[in-house]
Amino acid sequence: MTTYDSTGLPRTTTFQNAVILVTLTLVTMLYAMTVTIANVALPQIKGALSATTDEIALIVTFNIVATAVATPMTGWLTARYGRRNVMIFGVAGFTIASFLCGTATSLEQLVVYRFMQGAFGAPLVPLSQAIVVDSYPKEKIGQANAIFGMGVVMGPILAPTIGGYLSETYSWRWVFFMVVPCGMVSLLGVALFIKRRRSRPGAYLDWTGFIALSLAIAAFQFMLDRGERLDWFDNWQITACAWVAVLGLWVFVSHSLTAERPFLNPRLLMKRNYALGLMIAFVFGLLNFTPITLLPALLQTLRGYPDSIIGLILGIRGTGTLLGFFFMFLGGSRIDPRYTMFAGFMLQGISGWYMAQFSVNLTTFDVLWTSWLQGLGVGMIWVPLTVVTFSQLNDEETAEGSSIFHLVRNFGSSVFISVTIAIMIRTGQMNYATLSQSATPLNSALPFQDSLFAFWSIDGVGTLAALSGEIGRQATMIGYLNAFYAFTMTAFAICPFLFMARLRR
Repeated sequence: MTTYDSTGLPRTTTFQNAVILVTLTLVTMLYAMTVTIANVALPQIKGALSATTDEIALIVTFNIVATAVATPMTGWLTARYGRRNVMIFGVAGFTIASFLCGTATSLEQLVVYRFMQGAFGAPLVPLSQAIVVDSYPKEKIGQANAIFGMGVVMGPILAPTIGGYLSETYSWRWVFFMVVPCGMVSLLGVALFIKRRRSRPGAYLDWTGFIALSLAIAAFQFMLDRGERLDWFDNWQITACAWVAVLGLWVFVSHSLTAERPFLNPRLLMKRNYALGLMIAFVFGLLNFTPITLLPALLQTLRGYPDSIIGLILGIRGTGTLLGFFFMFLGGSRIDPRYTMFAGFMLQGISGWYMAQFSVNLTTFDVLWTSWLQGLGVGMIWVPLTVVTFSQLNDEETAEGSSIFHLVRNFGSSVFISVTIAIMIRTGQMNYATLSQSATPLNSALPFQDSLFAFWSIDGVGTLAALSGEIGRQATMIGYLNAFYAFTMTAFAICPFLFMARLRR
């Protein structure tokens, strides 16, 4: 006869717990891989699908938006269908969506499949962590979480490195195809080793709040992604999206304040540390994925870097994150979390400042050490951020509070990617217009260059085109530098607010 523990799960042996932990770590690594793996191939996808820089960003932003919107549904899905069914459905859908991403023949198809990938993958990490906590006794949860956390950290290290090699050797499609075998192994492990949990009655989802929030986020994100290309509010699509976003937000807020059981409980914001933690998490999200979205296009377009080197650079950033987690695991937890967060954001800001000083002739070492420093900052921020955010919540509030926390963080990531790309495009165009004014016969530097090197000239069509290309290259680089300045100012701006948290000694 099967016996159950207090959580409704069948009791398991030590060996079964170990197998469950390995399976869930693989599932987590699988999802963590896709967060960064597509960034390596963005320049190649851009050329293959004839997309512009802001259009190709949709591949990243709508994947993050889908994750942000679907994550708060995890509790309702689990209560209604059970952990095991949700895990199987999520891994299977995620694997199929990854395969479809590799078969996409247009940008629209790829964006839809990436959205599906984010939606199916959203419940995997919170569910995996919940199962790990429930499977192990309290005295061993810390060790289990340390091993489980390796999946979160190792995914962003391995995925860009392997994906960059496959993309360069074969094509960009293989960065998605490589996920499929891992997904099939994960699906088999979940089906074999994750046991059914007794269902809990009373599953409820506030559909009004969920639909209103989803429409508001999707419309606002589309407005940011396409606004620069469509000339903002001079275009009817952008105006319509703005109205949908405002109306959806109004319905969501008014409904949440009046409903008995809203989709997201606004009363949690009465907790000082939680409200402050959400603001910090939003800024953390702003900074997290922006550099790894901007750098691949910069390195390949302006410097001609191959995908394998770009993947290595993104992987090095992951090693910095890994070191930050090790620091927190070994002794950083004994330090006031406000100080470690401050150090992490300062490292991010310093890294962004040095990136903003890049020239168009930047070296591989320049990108490597600044990216590594950013990763170190991420690793030092994450643990104390969760400590501060959830320090005032009780056990009943933690699950819902975690959903809002991840939604805010992911939404911040998608927003800032769009904002920085808009800054890069707009300021790049402005600087091209400014620099072009110097391409005249009255500029003494042009005849000097022409007489010595024959590089630039305005006398022939070919040399004039070469001069125009170089002006465009320099102007685009200035646009990237302005985006890095925005990154830097954001990292430094949050630092004074970190010390507003109240913590018990």
